[in-house]
Amino acid sequence: MAQMKNKNIVIGISGGIAAYKSAELLRLIQKQEANVRVAMTHNAGYFVGPLTFEALSGKPVYMNSFEKGSNSEIRHIEWAKDLDAVVVAPATANIIGKIANGIADDALSTFLLAVTCPVLICPSMNTNMYEKISVQRNIEILKKDGFFIVEPASGELACGTSGQGRLPEPEEILDRLIYSLCPKDFKGKKILVTAGPTREHIDPVRYISNPSSGKMGYAIARAAEHRGADVTLVSGPVNLSPPFNVDTVKVVSANDMAKAVFDKAKDYDIIIKTAAVADYRPKEAACEKIKKSHDEISLVLSKNEDILLKLGKNKKNCILVGFAAETQNLEVNARDKLARKNLDIIVGNLVGERNDENNNERSPVFGMDTNEVVFFFRNGEKEHLPLMEKDMVAHALLDRIKDLNR
Repeated sequence: MAQMKNKNIVIGISGGIAAYKSAELLRLIQKQEANVRVAMTHNAGYFVGPLTFEALSGKPVYMNSFEKGSNSEIRHIEWAKDLDAVVVAPATANIIGKIANGIADDALSTFLLAVTCPVLICPSMNTNMYEKISVQRNIEILKKDGFFIVEPASGELACGTSGQGRLPEPEEILDRLIYSLCPKDFKGKKILVTAGPTREHIDPVRYISNPSSGKMGYAIARAAEHRGADVTLVSGPVNLSPPFNVDTVKVVSANDMAKAVFDKAKDYDIIIKTAAVADYRPKEAACEKIKKSHDEISLVLSKNEDILLKLGKNKKNCILVGFAAETQNLEVNARDKLARKNLDIIVGNLVGERNDENNNERSPVFGMDTNEVVFFFRNGEKEHLPLMEKDMVAHALLDRIKDLNR
């Protein structure tokens, strides 16, 4: 993700069994093209040795408070300069207590006193320890002091007990790290996103659908949440995990999606409709599986309600964004849809594996992690974005929506 590229990140590791997950977290952050270093307590070294993190990061691990860095600078002061974020994972009750009360008696706690960037604290400990009044008090102090707290997960713990206290999976910690680095320019805004395909059943085992993966809509919902919005995602059937901290409503058919959207639409400031909704459904769906008894069968289809058209007719102060996936005449078709459905922006892209009108090869788009789109605006302007990750397209779209509010 562009939000992490070239960022300077330090992972702080304290002495808990979950320290082994920090190695995977380091790898995930590196995949975002960020620069990563590790600071750890001596107790952490009993669980995972510093050589592991030195090998993975390619940089020295900071464990000694009196260790000097380059040019004879004190290491914890040097590392705190030009730093974008710190994530403490795992954060034991001990290190949480030290940070909350300004104690600096080892390398990690001393380093944390020197940093001024966002700091994520990921508590990880036995359930009874986590629920202890003193630990909860220290966590509340950290929240009030502006630290980001990633709540521990519930489940079976290494000590044999079960309950809250597990370190969240590295993917969730990475997501919360990105959240901490994003501007909160959509704070106070309510955004509704639709994503994925719909399924119109012919019988209990067959249906009409399309190849939409939902990745674009999920990327938009995730980006909007990262930027502070209150986000609801209405999703057709997809093989994607719901974005963190996003209210996800799962639907199947076009009628299901219409009901979910219309029930909620009036409460939202911005609606972004990326879902590839089926235009037609079987007039009658068979209750039992249709047997293969004829060479041909006829299927009568009825038209589904046009969700985006109805939203456009009824919109007041809401910003409405649609998507247009076309196989030809992109600009003509997109602009027609923009005007006819009363949209503020439409995001157009050519789909299919043939060459486009300029004889350039184009990818299928569906199911891909990248997209090449054109923004068409109500005022007649347009903007072409080159092929890029869908997460980057999502943030670019949010930037343009923000401009409409100025």
